[in-house]
Amino acid sequence: MTSSISRNTLIGIASLCAGSLVFSLQDTVIKSISGEHSVTLAIALRAVVAFPIITVMVIMSGGLRQLETPQWPILMVRGFILLTSYTTYFMAFPALPLAEAIALFFMVPLLVTLMSGPLLGERVTPSAWAAVVIGLAGVLVILRPGSGIFEPAALLSLVSATAYAYAMILARKHGRTIAASVMTFYLNFAYLIGAIFIATVMMGLQVQPFGHPSLDFLVRPWSVPNLRDMGLMALCGVIAVFGANFLTQGYRKASANVVAPFEYLGMVWGSLWGFLFFGEVPRITTFIGMGLIALAGLLALRAGAKQA
Repeated sequence: MTSSISRNTLIGIASLCAGSLVFSLQDTVIKSISGEHSVTLAIALRAVVAFPIITVMVIMSGGLRQLETPQWPILMVRGFILLTSYTTYFMAFPALPLAEAIALFFMVPLLVTLMSGPLLGERVTPSAWAAVVIGLAGVLVILRPGSGIFEPAALLSLVSATAYAYAMILARKHGRTIAASVMTFYLNFAYLIGAIFIATVMMGLQVQPFGHPSLDFLVRPWSVPNLRDMGLMALCGVIAVFGANFLTQGYRKASANVVAPFEYLGMVWGSLWGFLFFGEVPRITTFIGMGLIALAGLLALRAGAKQA
């Protein structure tokens, strides 16, 4: 039994690390097109591209009959929650440096730690609570409230983190008997119909640009992208399939308290891509905040490892 648990934990950790790297590439793509297109268009196109790949994965993992699961309603709910998470997350990119937007989002593992107690029945230790406090301190350092340079779009990353953490708890709670490919199928379906619905509402209400890059990224009407942007958005469909499977597999295979902190590797990738592709150099306060959040993650990892 012990070796089985250890193997599952290692698989979970490896899956989280792979998912973190894969999704960091998507963040770079989305930021690059955020000044010209709508976030809902990007989400819808990636969903369309992802469907054939996901369908093949479902067939290979046991056949299309798996889609007839009685748990499909909760899978759709989880999909709409993640749609909310990713929409608000992407909306932060036009207004924030990539490293800062990603660093704030990485309150996720700490929020998962908090939620794993009441929602999963997992014991949250004093060390885990200390990690949450340190993580919050890191967030405050990055946000710099009262400094006069606070960007409201930073709150979008925190809203996204909260929604994402809850969706991962649902994956852990309801996904033990459902293939990761099936969960991804319903997730992708929710993305497609949700993005189309949001865009239709915006168009029907004739919502005009607000003059803020984050809000404009949401309300901007759909337009036919050029070949470059079309290719980039299509690439997100491939990234989304493999990234979602890696992350879902991670939370299905091991305790949320153990694997969640490994998502912090995304801060490293975000800083690197922001510098290489957008010429962004993080502020010293961002580095300090990232350090505090990373420290919090290590404490949460240690607390989770003692329970495993």
